[in-house]
Amino acid sequence: MSPRLDAPRTPDAPSAALPRHPAVDLPDRLHDTPLDRIGPVDARALSKQLFARLSELEEGTHEYAYVRNTLVELNLALVRFAAARFGTRSEPMEDIVQVGTIGLIKAIDRFELTRGVEFPTFAMPTIIGEIKRFFRDTSWSVHVPRRLQELRLDLARAGDALAQRLDRAPTVAELAEELGIEQQEVVEGLAASNAYTAASLDAQPDEEDGAGGEAALADRLGYEDHGLTGIEYIASLKPMIASLPARERQILSLRFVSGLTQSEIGAELGISQMHVSRLLSRTLGRLRRGLTLEE
Repeated sequence: MSPRLDAPRTPDAPSAALPRHPAVDLPDRLHDTPLDRIGPVDARALSKQLFARLSELEEGTHEYAYVRNTLVELNLALVRFAAARFGTRSEPMEDIVQVGTIGLIKAIDRFELTRGVEFPTFAMPTIIGEIKRFFRDTSWSVHVPRRLQELRLDLARAGDALAQRLDRAPTVAELAEELGIEQQEVVEGLAASNAYTAASLDAQPDEEDGAGGEAALADRLGYEDHGLTGIEYIASLKPMIASLPARERQILSLRFVSGLTQSEIGAELGISQMHVSRLLSRTLGRLRRGLTLEE
């Protein structure tokens, strides 16, 4: 039975020996050799023969599928080599290999012997590109535009290079000059980098951080200050109060700043409590209408 792509092997599973098949004329010494134990030289030579045969077969036939699947199995070493570059990432290596295999399949479908290049040279950029696209599209905690995702990588590379040359962390201006971009773009890219990973609000602080005894992050966030909702109204009232007559401003100050009663205000100004009440009611109504019109 020929290798099947719909039931892929795990990275550590042993490869099957290459079966005899009329679609491909193989040396006898390779028929009983597991695909993952065929050396690079033989793999390249065999791949050329398989690609030549693939170009002669009609797509959708059993023979075409056999040759194509054999090419995939034969070149899985390229995927494992490319995936090893991303071994420090948090994603499981098996997932990275599966994604890289998709890139390998795309490379096989696009490759032409007439290009005059070796298949590994042609395939590696496609395999690595597929893996990078996987990390770019799935590893960010918050989705950001692709332009900023790529800018983050450029900033990381430029930052490492400048840090080695300057023996210190580079400034925003130095990063901008290194990449040939505006400083505002650097600031935007650095801010976007914060979206790559996110900390859980329920996560407990590490003892190594010297935060022993502290609660989770959610318990250390600031509380909601309901008094902030009145700031907008205060800012709107200031110019309206400033436009009031002097006596009405004084009544408002005595009532709401000094906390005097209407009777005490009347005694202070030499007018009746009823008059104070009418003036205060009229002033508050004017201010209320002013706020309503602004809204």
